[in-house]
Amino acid sequence: MTITDAATARPADPAEFELPPACESGAFDAESSEARIVRDVLARVGDKWSLLVIRMLHEHPMRFTELQRSIDGISHRMLTQTLRNLERDGLVTRTSYPEIPPRVEYAATELGRSLALPVLGLVEWASTHHASITGARERFDVTRA
Repeated sequence: MTITDAATARPADPAEFELPPACESGAFDAESSEARIVRDVLARVGDKWSLLVIRMLHEHPMRFTELQRSIDGISHRMLTQTLRNLERDGLVTRTSYPEIPPRVEYAATELGRSLALPVLGLVEWASTHHASITGARERFDVTRA
């Protein structure tokens, strides 16, 4: 998957990327309202399980067990907690169908889907650069030993 400019369907050029106004100054006061806003939002979407849940739900709704099978290593408790937090933040909806047996589906909201592009970009970046980061960690650890 490659991140593209939606208008031209060409790969996005990092040189053309414009920083949001909150990031333009170069200095980021840790106590500013912008910093608090960023920390608050990133605390939610920056954890590893939220990113993976948003990634899974960006295309279509999924049932809980389907989500759990799709996300390697997530426990039942952690998936429940992550879904509740994402629902609280308006990124995911939970729909319960009155059937026997009961069926519950989770779906990304419009806000959640708007988060999918940056999340998928981060997922792609992590996948692409994992070996380089692992190598850098190993070299660092050897020099510090």
